[in-house]
Amino acid sequence: MGEALLAAIALVLVIEGLLPTVHPQLWRRLFEQALKLSDGQIRFMGMASVIGGLALWLVLG
Repeated sequence: MGEALLAAIALVLVIEGLLPTVHPQLWRRLFEQALKLSDGQIRFMGMASVIGGLALWLVLG
């Protein structure tokens, strides 16, 4: 279980690092747009990510 968790975290870090590495201007624009979102919109996206991740985990696990 511990190895799988570390592998998942490593994969997230790789995926999250791709956009700023490949296209920093686009990443900066996306980040600026994210700063304009309301707290409710950010919470909704976070909740959708959690639910989507749990659903994927249940389907694959």
